Amino acid sequence: MSSSKGPAGRSANAADEGLDASTGTGLTGGSALGTSTALGGEPSNEEVSATVTKGYAPEVRERLERDAKEIIGRYPKPRSALLPLLHLVQSEDGYVSDDGHEFCAEMLGLSKAEVVGVSTFYTMYKRKPMGQYHVGVCINTLCAVMGGDQIWDELSEHAGVGHDETTPDGKVSLERLECNAACDFAPVMMVNWEFFDNQTPASAKQLVDDLRDGKELSPTRGPKKLCTFKEASRVLAGLPDGLAGDGPSANGASLEGLKIAKAKGWKAPEA
Repeated sequence: MSSSKGPAGRSANAADEGLDASTGTGLTGGSALGTSTALGGEPSNEEVSATVTKGYAPEVRERLERDAKEIIGRYPKPRSALLPLLHLVQSEDGYVSDDGHEFCAEMLGLSKAEVVGVSTFYTMYKRKPMGQYHVGVCINTLCAVMGGDQIWDELSEHAGVGHDETTPDGKVSLERLECNAACDFAPVMMVNWEFFDNQTPASAKQLVDDLRDGKELSPTRGPKKLCTFKEASRVLAGLPDGLAGDGPSANGASLEGLKIAKAKGWKAPEA
């Protein structure tokens, strides 16, 4: 994943991030872990499960904690589960909210400052609510040459929103993406991380209009069902939706080299 801003780009205002003014640890009165643990000591899984978050409603908290415990249990050290837990809270709120930061910190025995530092480093963790359908336009080299920049300019004007902004109806948000690793289908767009290949300004605008009108759309490759942004975040948290093997993962230009190799009898060198 690419980084939108490094540590130097984080807010310097402790009050803005909800940090403890005297220690800078981000601890809250609801934390069941000691200050020494929050400053870097590794808690046991028993300590992790004993923490309490104030922000989420009890039924939401119960569900999130159940999923979080499953995720944390996959790692020998709880703090290693921070990235998937950030996706988990994003699947609840549509972005990584302040409640989400608190939840992750308390579940993993980290300071809130540590959690915020990570969530603001990666572009996939959003700092404000995203649309039901998050549309990414690749503007990296090959896509740009093939028309990605023009697609972005026209689509942004058409939708009336810019980078990481959401339409007033809450249906669509837009993002300028650096690379989707799909250069053979340039210019490429993604909707909730599913591919829409070989786009034009006209097809991109129609795609967004259809999403806002509630029409059912299928990605070019992958599952026939287009999930929501929150559903995609849940999958990225490591909680599968059962659609990973649905639909073709490669076709068209991606397979041309393989076809030529088979026709000419080419094989990889023996190990």
